[in-house]
Amino acid sequence: MAGETRGKPIRCRAAVCWKAGEPLVMEEVMVAPPLASEVRIRIICTSLCHSDITYWKLKDPPSCFPKILGHEAVGVVESVGENVSEVTEGDTVLPIFMPDCGQCTDCKSEKSNLCSKFPLLVSPWMLRYESSRFTTLKGEVLYHFLSVSSFSEYTVVDIANITKIDPVIPPNRACLFSCGVSTGVGAAWKTANVEKGSTVAIFGLGAIGLAVAEGARLRGASRIIGVDLNPDKFEIGKKFGITDFVNSGNCGDKPVSQVIMEMTEGGADYCFECVGLASLVEEAFACCRKGWGKTIMLGVDKPSSMLKFNSFEILLSGKSLMGSAYGSIKPKSDVPILLKRYMDKELDVDKFVTHELKFEDINKAFDLLIEGKSLRCVIWMDK
Repeated sequence: MAGETRGKPIRCRAAVCWKAGEPLVMEEVMVAPPLASEVRIRIICTSLCHSDITYWKLKDPPSCFPKILGHEAVGVVESVGENVSEVTEGDTVLPIFMPDCGQCTDCKSEKSNLCSKFPLLVSPWMLRYESSRFTTLKGEVLYHFLSVSSFSEYTVVDIANITKIDPVIPPNRACLFSCGVSTGVGAAWKTANVEKGSTVAIFGLGAIGLAVAEGARLRGASRIIGVDLNPDKFEIGKKFGITDFVNSGNCGDKPVSQVIMEMTEGGADYCFECVGLASLVEEAFACCRKGWGKTIMLGVDKPSSMLKFNSFEILLSGKSLMGSAYGSIKPKSDVPILLKRYMDKELDVDKFVTHELKFEDINKAFDLLIEGKSLRCVIWMDK
């Protein structure tokens, strides 16, 4: 197949998002060959992340239409552009939205995963060129999403967004490492550096929050408090290491931060906001222990959302507030470590996958996630 299609456009199926909040439309599209430093991959399977939902709903910039969503996937290299030596045709790879050029000061440092050569942007274009590789059969441009666009049987991704992996790893598990699992586990491991015996509070027990719990468990946290509006999440959370549960809608006249302050006799050592609400970030910071507490933001809110803090509280509390993009994970060096821990049965990823669907049923995956009935729904391209 690769020899027949190399250097030529490929016609394939994609789930196109034409308007905000409307069901995706399955249709034939054209995928152009990769340019220099790009890779065209055949997607094996993809999974639905809440960030896809956020930008599916979002009408305002940086959201734009029509586009091909999806950013959590695994695939096989079909062809490569000029100057690509890191992977070759037939390699199994993860397309990862977080660029890792391997050349800039940040990528060379152990302190950051924020590439300065290719800053993380929600752009409709390819990383190095202000152009798309997708068009409709009529020639209309279809926009990219988070440098991946995996809701297509074929996609083109910059080499800075590609991590080669061992093909023996089950694809319906490997795909989770290109966003959700790595983000949550990484936030506990690399961003917060959770210490053994510590207390952790997690706001929002979706897939990201439960991945934080899994990471905190691996780090040896002694108490992991889950906060969610859905009481069913406690039983689910126990599988991931949650030891205590707070229903944030059932706290009476007390703010949830006060409840956690009382439970922990002064606040949690680490608080993680995994929903994407400014008000929850403020609640998390309020119940973070003074002196050494860390509050980690993982949830994706609207770009215009603002946080409000009392300046004296910041000055006198000694607490820190940190953002965590992709769990501070460096795609090309840290993801292989996480995958090895999965294959060595230290990191349990199987319990994240609650549903598996055919590509043509992708809108059902959206319904399941919106209704809170799934953690991760894996979508197979050819089943």
